[in-house]
Amino acid sequence: MKIIHPLGQSENGELRWQGVPVRAYGAENSGADRATRQVLIGPDENSPHFHMRYFAVQPGGHTSLDQHAHDHGVYVLHGRARLRLGNDAYEINAGDVVYIPGNEIHQFFTLDDEPFGFLCVVPAQR
Repeated sequence: MKIIHPLGQSENGELRWQGVPVRAYGAENSGADRATRQVLIGPDENSPHFHMRYFAVQPGGHTSLDQHAHDHGVYVLHGRARLRLGNDAYEINAGDVVYIPGNEIHQFFTLDDEPFGFLCVVPAQR
């Protein structure tokens, strides 16, 4: 199924795509704090090989501390963050690209007073 999700109005400094629900991504189900996600390409689009998600984290927030068997491709759209990747920490900015190998511990923490947002591509089967 072919589909285009036009970019809509931003909300609290976070990007929003038309027709794509904002899904739960918080302390109640993931360990993240002040974070949202949208699945831009995924099961609803019948994507058999990969999924693309947009995550946004408000100032002072973070993603969950994760470790998965699958790898990730990350493209930073806006803001700055400190990335924990294994036992190391990196500062990342808009435009940076990150490859996270399978089974690598990872977590993003916002820096500054603006939201941090990134695209994350993962295998559909995980």
